[in-house]
Amino acid sequence: MNKPGGHFAKQLRDITGKIVGKTFVQQGFGSAELVTRWPDIVGADIAAYSEPIKIQWPRAAPHRSPAGGERSRGTQEPGTLLLRAEGPAAIEIQHLANVICDRVNQFLGWRAIARIRLQQAPLRRGERAKAQAPDAVAAARIAATMPEIGDEDLKQALARLGAAVKKS
Repeated sequence: MNKPGGHFAKQLRDITGKIVGKTFVQQGFGSAELVTRWPDIVGADIAAYSEPIKIQWPRAAPHRSPAGGERSRGTQEPGTLLLRAEGPAAIEIQHLANVICDRVNQFLGWRAIARIRLQQAPLRRGERAKAQAPDAVAAARIAATMPEIGDEDLKQALARLGAAVKKS
């Protein structure tokens, strides 16, 4: 008896690296995990006010071999992690730079980051959340069309979902 092939849904985190891998590589990240797992790496309190933008790697300066020819270094110099930090939290993030470097290096398994450079600007994920917020008036109109739903929390959730779908 032939069994249907096991096509199971894959978790988004498992395929994110393949989808946006080139973009992350262009920003100096070896993998997408530093960006996608930022709260896990540095902690929720730091991640709430910062996000990684890119890693700037120093140019490898060639050194001379004893024979007089040039060859590249065998070891990679640690880079600089460019972070976007929100408003007044930037000074706190700056004071936590050593902690952030240690946590990132521990996550990566080697001394990849030696310095943190900050760019003080609103976080991008906050802009996306605000832009995607459903219209409260539209949600109230949609909720009014569902008198048969007795659970008020469920009705409001469905109304917000309907407003968000209508918006897009």
